[in-house]
Amino acid sequence: MSKPISELHTPVALERALEVLGHSLGKPGAVFVDCTLGLGGHTEAFLNKFADIRVVAIDRDPTAIALATERLAQFAGRIDFVNTTYDNIDEALEELGIKKVDAILLDLGVSSMQLDERERGFAYSYEAPLDMRMDATRGKTAAEVVNEYSEEQLSKIFFEYGEERYSKAIAKAIVLARAAKPLETSTELAALIAKVVPFIPGKSSGHPAKRVFQALRIEVNEELSCLKATMPRAIDVLAIGGRILVMSYHSLEDRIVKQALVAASTSSAPINLPIELPEHAPQLRLITKGAEGASSQEIEINPRSASVKIRAAEKIRQAA
Repeated sequence: MSKPISELHTPVALERALEVLGHSLGKPGAVFVDCTLGLGGHTEAFLNKFADIRVVAIDRDPTAIALATERLAQFAGRIDFVNTTYDNIDEALEELGIKKVDAILLDLGVSSMQLDERERGFAYSYEAPLDMRMDATRGKTAAEVVNEYSEEQLSKIFFEYGEERYSKAIAKAIVLARAAKPLETSTELAALIAKVVPFIPGKSSGHPAKRVFQALRIEVNEELSCLKATMPRAIDVLAIGGRILVMSYHSLEDRIVKQALVAASTSSAPINLPIELPEHAPQLRLITKGAEGASSQEIEINPRSASVKIRAAEKIRQAA
């Protein structure tokens, strides 16, 4: 890589994350879990601001772990790097002998590094193999999905994960094209989609393949099922007074996060119960009112923050 590691990624909502999560990191030995380490921008800022914290840095991408390890070498004694998916947060902490943590950050979606590395196949504007795996050492590739899924399966994931209104037409075109020759590259697939999705002056925005590539990435990396499994586990490992902050980038992610945080911040007492028993009391207190977005100033500096939705909560009771 030609650029310094610190210039390859601009952390989204960094100041807001430091403000919200910093509230529970002031004590010596506090534990901060960065579930989406990436290139380490958020983690570096937390380590610089809070001199006494211990960090557990999780990422499924071995390349990200390697680059972040290099970037954060000066903090080596304060970080444990874990190469796994964030739904394994409880197992990762158990292996490290950590029972409860004080702050958890989840910055969801694909990282800048993955988008910018052409050979990973995440971007529709670069000629690259259709891969899209965040951990390129395991799992099915986008090429396998495109060339092996049925027309009905493709249409479903394009519609559900990409909210693509032309999902059926795109799926049909893919099946017809692959009958003659397998689709192998990002630009090959993007060009096919561009022929199917009409350009409407004044209404169309961005590349016509954007939503399909998002859907494929989510399917390949099982992002939504992973997030659903993560939320209750993350809430469970928080200490009383600990905080969780989640940044999501599309409605499906945000819906999962919202449902988990709202459920844990609502009393589970039956309506006809005269008093609320301790085991029915909420586990969380919501910090954000709804979902917060990035400021106009941040969006101008970092356009990738434009779609972020930020939700945060504080642990007020341990589960029975």
